[in-house]
Amino acid sequence: MIQPIIFEYTENTPEIILDQENNVFKISGRSIVENAHEFYEPVLQWFKDYFKQPNESTELILYLEYLNSSSSLQIMKIISLFEHNNTETNHLKIVWISDKEDELSKERGEELMNITNIYFELKESNFDYYEDFNFDI
Repeated sequence: MIQPIIFEYTENTPEIILDQENNVFKISGRSIVENAHEFYEPVLQWFKDYFKQPNESTELILYLEYLNSSSSLQIMKIISLFEHNNTETNHLKIVWISDKEDELSKERGEELMNITNIYFELKESNFDYYEDFNFDI
């Protein structure tokens, strides 16, 4: 098993937990990273390594309050990795969570679901990421 990656959320970066042993794969929060390619490169590399010997099932949870365009591109690269590694023996799933009142996020999830060739689930939540974690922005 490969070592987990854990990035704590900040005002501009999402929380990222990639933990093969505990079968936890989550990117959540806000992603308005100035250099998204540099920020997400270790995440992409981690998934490349992970897919060499993945768990029997993998569920990537994406709960992104806001994405700038360069972050969106990096998230698409991650989703593309999932598509590329989607086989009969790898049970892969992406869960896109949006706030019930955030139509833009819901639409973005629907668009991704329609253009990807992977099991994609849309969920809604009332969760306020920053308020619930007492994070001052």
